[in-house]
Amino acid sequence: MSGPQEAAAKAVFSPDRALRRLFLTLFLRGRSARGIQKETAPKSVGSKLALTLAIYAGVGCFVFLRLAGSKVFPFALALHGMTLAFLGMFVSASAGEVLFNKEEADILLHRPVTPQSLLRAKVSVIVVVSLWLAGALNLAGFFLGAWTSDGGWLFVPVHAASTALEALFCAGCVVLAFELCLRWFGRERLDNLMTTVQVVVAVAVVIGGQIVPQVIGRLGTKMNFSLDFWWVGALPPAWFAGFDDALAGSGNRGAWMLAGIGVAVTAGVLWLAFAKLAGHYETGLQSLGEASAALPGRGAGRRWFAAIVNGPPLRWWLRDPVARASFLLTANYLVRDRDVKLRIYPGIAPMLAMPVIFLVQDRGAGGGLGGFGVAFTGAYLGLIPLLALTLLQYSQHWLASDVFRLAPLQGPGAICDGARRAVLCILIPPALFAFGLLAWCVRHESSHLPLLLPGIIALPLYALFPHLGGKAVPLSLSSEDAKSAARGLSMMGVMFVSMALAGISAVSWFFGWFWWMLLIELIVAAALYAPMRASIKAARWTTME
Repeated sequence: MSGPQEAAAKAVFSPDRALRRLFLTLFLRGRSARGIQKETAPKSVGSKLALTLAIYAGVGCFVFLRLAGSKVFPFALALHGMTLAFLGMFVSASAGEVLFNKEEADILLHRPVTPQSLLRAKVSVIVVVSLWLAGALNLAGFFLGAWTSDGGWLFVPVHAASTALEALFCAGCVVLAFELCLRWFGRERLDNLMTTVQVVVAVAVVIGGQIVPQVIGRLGTKMNFSLDFWWVGALPPAWFAGFDDALAGSGNRGAWMLAGIGVAVTAGVLWLAFAKLAGHYETGLQSLGEASAALPGRGAGRRWFAAIVNGPPLRWWLRDPVARASFLLTANYLVRDRDVKLRIYPGIAPMLAMPVIFLVQDRGAGGGLGGFGVAFTGAYLGLIPLLALTLLQYSQHWLASDVFRLAPLQGPGAICDGARRAVLCILIPPALFAFGLLAWCVRHESSHLPLLLPGIIALPLYALFPHLGGKAVPLSLSSEDAKSAARGLSMMGVMFVSMALAGISAVSWFFGWFWWMLLIELIVAAALYAPMRASIKAARWTTME
């Protein structure tokens, strides 16, 4: 075989290319085989995420139209601030499952595949999907940027390049965080640390996405990288906005400095993640499938947990043995299972950042509707069980849920009942305590804390909603069946309901008939609770196909 033919053959059978195609196919078609059909399987990222991309494009049009006509730097800063928030949420939520999957380790680790190649292939899929999402979000921004006061059509290709650089930076940061966890803390603590890292990243990007627009709104076109605004250099979105401004805007010295910082930091993160620390990723993959020794006291901890559930007062609340068993199963998955923790806690954490922002903005509000932030926090608590129960139905062990159907149960009502109560017991008390403490610290008084009560009264209804008609059976669907776009639409609807409830509570508090409103809400909630429980109890098993 001649030299050119040999080079062509190596290119065709390149391990890197084969791995990239493999992981992209897994992303498009999923990892489960039940119900898969070649004709209906998505063929591209766009076809798989069509609804999500449409929503992102609509959000981008709605937000960025208000910034039309401004200068390149503040306009690009808004673009990159929102893009970084959305990409950070996506990467932090999906990177754990993509990077560390136990099943694929049994197939790939004995093959001649370097950890660098495996890591590059997985991250390439994350970056490709991130670019699709970023492109949809920035669809309006690409063209509006050309109409800025100091910009032009050069903004379109320049912003495309800076967005790609931002996607690499975001993916590299998450990968680097996981590798540092492996290096510093070892395999034993990896699962919990991965969850913590993703929660921290998700909360940080959401809060950052809220701070950047407010900063832009206050400073407007005055903002640039100078002695007066030196702190701008600490904002990652400003680095990539400086890239746009340097090449397609004012081109001043501050913009070039920001662009240099962005390129240098991104290059450093990628070097550390894919060259310097890639060996720790290989170590983590090798130990991921190994059975670790049971920690001292682990069995005693399980017996102690079961004793609490089987003793009063939980025993009185969980009289049905099926509901009690479902309670224990759900609680163990929420506390110990890596897949469930990586899906639920990073999914809930960004949602909980919104009440914090409202409480901080509500600080110092005396008269008027100054208690709206506290009321919104209470109403927003309902999203915790609703979102958690929606996400809890997806699991890597979903095939094992067939045992639910084999048991002598007419429907999933008792199983859903136990899962709902486990979520309420494990997730709500810490969130309620944290929000109550934050509300007291922000306002330095406890007089507004009763505004949390309307949301607490509505909690059982929020928790029943996912199970209506026997849906959202815990651990019963594969992870690939999750429709994040549809879930996002339902979350938006619940957010509007929460804001309406908070508004009514704040108005009634201001006019002095809050306790009457609370009584009316209690009656309405009790009237709705009974038929919702009856609907879940009367539900029967759906067909498996």
